[in-house]
Amino acid sequence: MKITIDLSHLFTGTAKLSDLPRYIEQALKLAGEGGEVVLTGKAPVWLYLKVAHALHGKARKLSYSSPVTGEVVIFDHNPF
Repeated sequence: MKITIDLSHLFTGTAKLSDLPRYIEQALKLAGEGGEVVLTGKAPVWLYLKVAHALHGKARKLSYSSPVTGEVVIFDHNPF
């Protein structure tokens, strides 16, 4: 099952570095364990990087998607 997490939904207005632990906690809860996760949405680069790092070891596959790039695989730990 593919789970899409729109990072812009994790905060209101402007993302704040001081709220980073809460954003990561929300993303981990949404992602679940061992699935395919796609990160998308208008958010700062630092938030993408920290959430991607937190999902390593939790998600089997992680991708980024935007209207410009389409879906780009960040990591894929599927042995098949």
